[in-house]
Amino acid sequence: MERLWAPWRMEFIQGAKTGNCIFCKNEDGLVLYKGKTSDVILNKFPYNNGHLLVFPARHTGNIEDLTPQESLDLFSLIQKSVSILNLELKPDGFNIGLNLGKAAGAGIADHIHFHIVPRWNGDNNFMPVVAETKVMPEHLKSTCNKLKPYFDKLYRAS
Repeated sequence: MERLWAPWRMEFIQGAKTGNCIFCKNEDGLVLYKGKTSDVILNKFPYNNGHLLVFPARHTGNIEDLTPQESLDLFSLIQKSVSILNLELKPDGFNIGLNLGKAAGAGIADHIHFHIVPRWNGDNNFMPVVAETKVMPEHLKSTCNKLKPYFDKLYRAS
């Protein structure tokens, strides 16, 4: 079995738990889009630059509770997010997924959210293995500033 080491996530794991849902409060300055039923934020603890979280605006931890409109809007926003990331960051591929429930690996199980992780050929190098360090080539605010204008256009179009 191979192991994926992500030591930079320890801040998140050991961080103070306030009981407030990070998706409902959206106060980190990393909000890219707030729609009628779905929102997008940059992941504060990303696996790669441009790691987005797409989630229903309504607080729910159960995918079966989504209305047909919420489901459609979520997937549409995932598609648009991939298009935006392709335009601006030009990744070679993506990991897109949902961890449903704590047993499935959901760090925040009470508000479902999809991860969109841009991937580049060679983005896994020796640093995480040798130095237990993930090199992030761009600051979160810089990535946010690059992506925000694209999401602002979505907001005006909706």
